[in-house]
Amino acid sequence: MGKVSAGATMSLDGYIAGPNETGFDLLFQWYSNGDIEIPSPIDPPIRVTEASAAVIRKEWGETGALLVGRHLFDMMNGWGGRHPMNVTTVVLTHHLPDDWPAEDENFVFVTEGIEAAIAKAKELAGDRNVAVNGGEMARQCLEAGLLDEIGVDLVPVVLGAGKHLFEGLTTPVQFVGPTSVVEGQAVTHLRYRVLH
Repeated sequence: MGKVSAGATMSLDGYIAGPNETGFDLLFQWYSNGDIEIPSPIDPPIRVTEASAAVIRKEWGETGALLVGRHLFDMMNGWGGRHPMNVTTVVLTHHLPDDWPAEDENFVFVTEGIEAAIAKAKELAGDRNVAVNGGEMARQCLEAGLLDEIGVDLVPVVLGAGKHLFEGLTTPVQFVGPTSVVEGQAVTHLRYRVLH
């Protein structure tokens, strides 16, 4: 059985998004600052440095399913039909969208809560890992004791305000690590294990 890992690109002052869903152009500059293209169904393609490409290749290669919330799914317009990680994406939502099937090879919608969403993602992932999008989904998994690892891609940007990685977390949580530190260009890839 694989691990459940959450990750996010984060500013030096701890934000994964600026006020009113801004700042992504600054947070994700490292997605276009190298010569190595990461195969994905998005345009423009992801082009990173060799160090960042090694991190992405390893993690994406070990991932069998992704969990995101409905807010992100809607904000990204369903990524045009397939998430850039190119795996089936579980979307946790209160209401099924009218214009998508409840389940297909690209997206599966779950309405029964975080435990059911993780269970479905694990089923889809098989022996591979489940990736959880940062923010609300990561916080819910952490609070439910379902998260094994956390990845932070720290970028040299200060946003000043916005949304934190575990926004709304009410209980302190400890981590072990960093278990991995990789220096890319304008990003440091940090990985931690959740201390249960």
